[in-house]
Amino acid sequence: MTAVDTRRVPAARTVPGGFRWGRFVARRALRLVVLLCGVAVAAFSLMMASPVDPVRAYVGAEVTRLGPEQRAVIEETWGFNDPPLTRFLAWAREVVQGNLGDSIVFNQPVVDVIAERFLTSLALMIAAWSLSAVLGFGMGLLAGYFRGRWVDRVLTWWAYTLASAPTFWVALLLLYVFAVALRVAPVCCAVPIGAMADEVTIWDRLHHLILPAVALSIVGVAPIVLHTRQAVVEALASDHVAFARAQGERGWGLVRHRILRNACAPALMLSFASFGELFGGSILAEQVFSYPGLGEATTTAALRQDVPLLLGIALFTTVFVFIGNLLGDVIHRLVDPRVSLDGAR
Repeated sequence: MTAVDTRRVPAARTVPGGFRWGRFVARRALRLVVLLCGVAVAAFSLMMASPVDPVRAYVGAEVTRLGPEQRAVIEETWGFNDPPLTRFLAWAREVVQGNLGDSIVFNQPVVDVIAERFLTSLALMIAAWSLSAVLGFGMGLLAGYFRGRWVDRVLTWWAYTLASAPTFWVALLLLYVFAVALRVAPVCCAVPIGAMADEVTIWDRLHHLILPAVALSIVGVAPIVLHTRQAVVEALASDHVAFARAQGERGWGLVRHRILRNACAPALMLSFASFGELFGGSILAEQVFSYPGLGEATTTAALRQDVPLLLGIALFTTVFVFIGNLLGDVIHRLVDPRVSLDGAR
């Protein structure tokens, strides 16, 4: 008779879920701090390397009338004649204390300028983000399910074409067609020109929002369509879908039960990870449509050497994009439990 080994096999050590999430948050927080420091140094270095004269950018066309005394006063007031390292360290000390400084162009605290302009851009970005996510996922689902047919070919061609189209070109094209030629959309601004604040209705704001949102969302649709299509194709080729078909599942029931969840994971992750592209596209779209949002403030700060405002926008954008990527990772983990918190399966 063979002896039976009755010794207990030690159980595999498992890391508690709360500890894993805590380690994940701590690691991401440290990464954010390092990223903010790198962005601040890079943005400040680029501004200092700019050939634009800060006094000329601040005063504008009246710079020719400035005397040496007036120029010296402006340089002393805004610290234009201080060494770059001194300016950066002084700004960094204020940031650590929670003060982003004052905007040179708008003559307001940077926090107030960002808050006011971001609220205007937020409606535009939410509308564009929702349109690109819904349309991109729906079209990617159709293209993947009808792989090889005319629906797939048309949607794939359209996605590849839009993926290579610049945002400003799409915005200009839409502006010419719908605002200039057809005259069904306003040419510019977020509200009717000359209207008082209490006279502006919700319809007025939506009417001015539709065209910039469509221009911003059209380009963002393309990657979601292509990645969703690939996820659907892989799901259709899997064994569990083949087994479901053998059991008689067809059409929408097969998509809803076997494909939808697998296909929505990459679409959700891409949607949240596209916050950076969304903000970058909004800068171009707001310039084309003269939309008074944070993108237009970024362009103004760069052209007029408003270093405090540009650095504040750079830090705010970094946090905004970082949160988007973080939400994308977390939602991807919740939708697909096979994905770890580090992104590995």
